[in-house]
Amino acid sequence: MSDYAHRPGGKLKLKGEGEKKKKKKSHSSSDRAKVDAEISQKEKERERETQEVEERPTGRKMTDAERRFEEIQRKRREERALKNAKMSHKDRVQEFNQRLDSLSEHHDMPRIGPG
Repeated sequence: MSDYAHRPGGKLKLKGEGEKKKKKKSHSSSDRAKVDAEISQKEKERERETQEVEERPTGRKMTDAERRFEEIQRKRREERALKNAKMSHKDRVQEFNQRLDSLSEHHDMPRIGPG
């Protein structure tokens, strides 16, 4: 038997994809009120979490680190948008020129050709 004879089947498993939904158990009518209250409370908590940071378009749930990263990125975008909204085009061009002036001559384009 060669080294390549064995080939495992199936698809690759991705992070968060293996989570299976739990089946609901049937309860008596008195227990249903308690279960419904617990379920509605859990749904409200989930809604609060998803309102803060949306789920990814792939459908998998985000980790805590991903949520924090997205939140920081959103705040940075808002700050940048506010900064740019306050500046006129003339101010932006002036700031750009000042930044270019502060760079060393190493970044200048070399002269090409005679003269």
